[in-house]
Order: sequence, then C-alpha cells, then structure tokens
Amino acid sequence: MTQTKLTFFTRDNLLALTSLRSGEIKLGERVHLIQQPLDWESELVQNESKYVVLGIPEDIGVKANFGRTGTAGAWEKFIATFLNIQHNRFNKGYWVTVLGHLDFSKEMEEAQSLNPSDKADRKRLFELVQQIDKEVSHLIAKIVKAGKIPIIIGGGHNNAYGNIKGTALAKGKAINAINFDAHTDFRPLEGRHSGNGFSYAFEEGFLKNYFVFGLHENYTSKGILSAIKLHTDRVKYNTYEQMNIRKEKSFSNELLNAKKHIDTGFYGIEIDLDAIPQIASSAITPTGFSAERTRQFLHFFAASTNVAYLHICEGAPSLDYPTNNHVVGKLIAYLVSDFLKSNSNSDK
Repeated sequence: MTQTKLTFFTRDNLLALTSLRSGEIKLGERVHLIQQPLDWESELVQNESKYVVLGIPEDIGVKANFGRTGTAGAWEKFIATFLNIQHNRFNKGYWVTVLGHLDFSKEMEEAQSLNPSDKADRKRLFELVQQIDKEVSHLIAKIVKAGKIPIIIGGGHNNAYGNIKGTALAKGKAINAINFDAHTDFRPLEGRHSGNGFSYAFEEGFLKNYFVFGLHENYTSKGILSAIKLHTDRVKYNTYEQMNIRKEKSFSNELLNAKKHIDTGFYGIEIDLDAIPQIASSAITPTGFSAERTRQFLHFFAASTNVAYLHICEGAPSLDYPTNNHVVGKLIAYLVSDFLKSNSNSDK
C-alpha cells in the first residue's frame, strides 16, 4: 500500500543531483533508494540501512503562526548538498535510504491565498496543518516500525507533533524530546501551527519528558513560562543567556543535565535553525549558538541508543541573499552527517 502524499526519490532524481567525479565516490552513489514503491515498507525492513531521509517541503504551519514563509525550500537545497558529500571512512552512503518527500503542493497552493490575520483564514490554516499532521505521523510510524531511524528535513516546527506522535505510536508508548531552539514551541492549544507542536503532543500523551536547550529569554512569554512551571518535573529548559551571556551555567554541564532528563527512554532530537545566528529561517536571529556549538550538541545527543529520530526544521533558503541560498542546505547536510557518524557508533 502506498502513501498518497509520499513522492519517492528516484534514480533519475539522484543522477540529476549527484556530481560524479573521477577518483571520488559521493554518498549519492551509495545510498539506498526504494526500488518497489508498491511494497516499499517490506523493502525498507529488508535493506541494510539504519536511517531513512525524508523531506517535508511546506511552510503552512509557519504561516499559521505569523512567521515568514520559505521553509518549503530547505529539502531541495539539503538533498542536493547531501548527495555530494564524500563517501569515505567517515561517511557511508549505505547507512541511508533516501525515501523521498511528502507532497503538500495542493495544500501550499491553497494556503497562499489565506491571510493568518483573518480569523476564518487562520482557522483554515489550522485545518491544513492538521492534515499535514496526519500524513507525517502516519509515515513516521511506518518508518519506525520498519526498525529505522527517520531523519526529517524541512518544513516548519509544526512537524515536531507528527514526528513525536508517529514515533510514539510505533513504539507503543510516549517518547521524550530535546529541542535545540530559541523558542519553546509550547504555545497554547489554539489550533495547530508551528508554535505549539510540543504542547499538543504533550497534552495528547505522546510526549513524556521535554527539554528546551538554549531558550532565548527575550522571546519567551510569561504565560509559557507559567505553563512550563505547572509541569516542572516533565518539562525543563535552560537559556542561551544563562550559558553564553551571564555564564551562570556551562554548555558541557547543561548537555549532561538535559541528557539525564530525556535519555530515560526513546527520544527525538529537534533542531530549529532559527537558534543559529544569521541563518535564513522563519525567525532569523542575530545572536545565539554558533553552527559549531550546534554540531557539538547534535554529536552529543546522537550518540545514545535511545535516539528515535532527528528533525531539522525552519531553514528558509529563499530568505537568504541569492548568492548565499545554498548555505542553509549545506549546514543541514553537515548536521545530518554529524548525526550519522555519532549515532552509527552508538551500537558498538
């Protein structure tokens, strides 16, 4: 049975994006692709890959949250860079199956004409996000049931909900999550958008323990801090200012503290690119953790056998300078390769 919204990544797609060079081997020459779309789940179970790369090119959740659209373009930029990483003793293409992407072009087309400032239009945007939720959670559950670790690229942070729900359904119990983010995305349950994926997953029983790493104090409302305080045993955070401005806490100690909170069972890793300075995203920031710190964070949390998925979101290449719009895709590819290297050693 096929997934209606799932568009498989084909050999033609791969050949169009992989730059072949004499004397070199690129990941694109070694990754797995689905050969039998009608029986892709069985094929996935049987192939040797541990990871499944999936794109979600949409920005409807961002629009519903009054953000700047553009996150739909991250998948395309990422995959073009990722396939051209060198296959060598550090990176192995056969670790990965490139599954494809979820096609929300019809929903995107409808969302273009909707104004989030209009009450009726915003309600419709919420409904479209709920449709996306169903597709994402359904597909993530299938990938996890196949014994693989999904690596989800692109879209808004609304997709954290589908990642968490799908993984929890496949595992048969609530999972934990760590979110490297300037924001909590724990907003009120007012209708689905990119700012409340975690609060909905928490309320519905799919998310158990949650840790927000590097929260920006200037963009966290009193109401959200109060909501977190009600669940202080299960929802924890630290702030960027505590670590990098006032030096009240150290980055390395905070990695360990966060790990204690979420490494008690299966957990998802969420990376929001709006936490990294000057990276084109729906809520671009002038200050925050560097790309190197982000890579160190990911390397640290990827090393556990409890890792259930990786999600990198909110990158918006179209919001960057025309000469620079490959940077988001290249950064995501670095992060994914860091994850693969660290997690592939977790079984050893």
